[in-house]
Amino acid sequence: MTHLLRLVALVLLLPAIASADVQWKGDFETGNISQWTRSQSVANSRLQVVTDVVREGRYALKATVRQGDDPINASGNRNELLYISQEKTGSTWFYKWSTLFPKGYPSADTWQVFAQWHQAGDSGSPPLEFFVRGEQMNLRVGGSSGDVVWQAPLNRGEWHDFILQVKWSSNPKTGFVQLWHNGKLVLPKTFGPTQYGTELNYLKLGLYRDDTISPEASVYHDGFTMASTLGDVMPPAAEPEPTAPVVATPEPAPTPSEPETPVVEEPEAPEVEAPLLTHAPDLGVLPGDETPGAPDTASSAPGSAPQGCGASATGTGGVPLAAAGLLGLAAVFRRRRQHARAFARSRR
Repeated sequence: MTHLLRLVALVLLLPAIASADVQWKGDFETGNISQWTRSQSVANSRLQVVTDVVREGRYALKATVRQGDDPINASGNRNELLYISQEKTGSTWFYKWSTLFPKGYPSADTWQVFAQWHQAGDSGSPPLEFFVRGEQMNLRVGGSSGDVVWQAPLNRGEWHDFILQVKWSSNPKTGFVQLWHNGKLVLPKTFGPTQYGTELNYLKLGLYRDDTISPEASVYHDGFTMASTLGDVMPPAAEPEPTAPVVATPEPAPTPSEPETPVVEEPEAPEVEAPLLTHAPDLGVLPGDETPGAPDTASSAPGSAPQGCGASATGTGGVPLAAAGLLGLAAVFRRRRQHARAFARSRR
């Protein structure tokens, strides 16, 4: 049981632990202006909590100023909310909020303050202020004689998201500001006096402008948060949109091709060896044939000429034409018979 009670207590403490670095919220999510210390306005209708134009959550502030609105009998016309923050000298804080200027917001070549950290003394320009002049938004540090350290177009009809880091000090080498606009660092750490002497500051949000401006004007504010760390005021990074998984397209099945007709090679005709001749055909004794065992008398006789095909077809000394043909045929058979005998001997 004791373990269960401890667990419940830890769960109840988690929200407080998670927001330990958030000092204060003035985001109007209460549905009214009760988060703020007090207001300076001529009527409740000049500082309305609305639901139709919001940056986050359900509620935002609509601050309206008409010429002649002077709730504190001072210079200029105003309707503003105050939060007595009184940051200590040497402390560093982060502030986050969003502001929208409607399409019909008037353009004037003079000052229109929409957020400021004012010194405890009542007179003089504040040490740190955001104001509109003409078509530009401006951030000035160090009062009326200080430097405008940042400018950007007014861009009516669009929300401007601000994150401001401030180190509070009257020493121009110690105090500094750093600004993010619409999620981007637009002013790196810039040194300057953010306090007047030992005077502590307080926050004013709404609209405060030169009393020479005649048209009625409204401005919207939302989501004001004061914290000691950047992580408590910086919106979380947008998660990447899930992408559809890539589905591999199956390759189409190959179309069966017609079977190739096999090429049948015709077998080569085997070489047929000529039959061995075991004996010469019996053609009888032809003219010019050698008599086996008899000496070649024609070639051995002195002065005799070789017998051949060149003899005349007639004449008593030549061989008749028919006989010459028979002699040639006999020579062919004789050569074949010699080849056959040689081949037969090689096969033995």
